[in-house]
Amino acid sequence: MSMWKRISNLFSKPEPPKVEKSMLQLAPGDICEVSLVTYEVTGRVHNRGRNAVVLTLQDGSTIAYLHIEERETVQYALYAPIDGRLDSPDEVPSIIDLDDHVFHLEEEYRGHVSITGRTAFTQSGEQHVWQYQSDDYKLLRIEWQNGRFMLYEGEKVIPGDVRVIRAT
Repeated sequence: MSMWKRISNLFSKPEPPKVEKSMLQLAPGDICEVSLVTYEVTGRVHNRGRNAVVLTLQDGSTIAYLHIEERETVQYALYAPIDGRLDSPDEVPSIIDLDDHVFHLEEEYRGHVSITGRTAFTQSGEQHVWQYQSDDYKLLRIEWQNGRFMLYEGEKVIPGDVRVIRAT
């Protein structure tokens, strides 16, 4: 190394450290761990109005959906798709009896979502969401967008069980 190179290195600014991505910033191609299972993020649905994302996760042939919402704290819920049918968004009930669980409507909202990668819906747009909870803390989520319903069943995940493995 030449003398000039050494002197210039003394006066140069060090490179700033890379800022790690949070779970809310993950995108397709990133890897995360949820409840000791490693997943690849294959899709992302982002609702800016609620500061929330739903990540489509894949582990082999298994597909799961991680709902992340930042309120006072960051809240996580892991969902699996279920079969079901509803005819109209106007007819979504406030109480649903499903597989020996009675789900009560906790929250209903709508907002514009942006979509990246492979998700249950193919394009960005207005999305309606109904979130339910049963007395034994099981969760049910219904989404409606562009004339199509998706139903998911899941449970809350504690923040310590969620971490970023590799972010691109």
